[in-house]
Amino acid sequence: QVQLVESGGGLVQAGGSLRLSCAASRRTLSRLAMGWFRQGPGRGGDFLAAISWSAGSTYYADSVKGRFTISRDNAKNAVYLQMNSLKSEDTAVYYCAANALGYSGASNNKYRYWGQGTQVTVSS
Repeated sequence: QVQLVESGGGLVQAGGSLRLSCAASRRTLSRLAMGWFRQGPGRGGDFLAAISWSAGSTYYADSVKGRFTISRDNAKNAVYLQMNSLKSEDTAVYYCAANALGYSGASNNKYRYWGQGTQVTVSS
């Protein structure tokens, strides 16, 4: 089992930046592919970004490409999501997720482990 805990959410003005962190306990993240998702008010879950266990490959949703960057530090057992040029429509609860399948893509049902989420609110 692995426990994931997100942090770094908060209130930010449109055009601002936030950096989300996802820390793991009970198991190392070093062999897990990781992803970030979000769920906004009245919307289903959206895939944002994914990264392979080695950080050798990343994958982004078109909606965040060029604004968001996923990275990881296996030595610190953490994954990050740098979010720039935030918009009001980025307001959502953000979740990190992990899988041991080597899958670094957009299908949420491939991810076995999920954090509890962190709220991001972008004011316009």
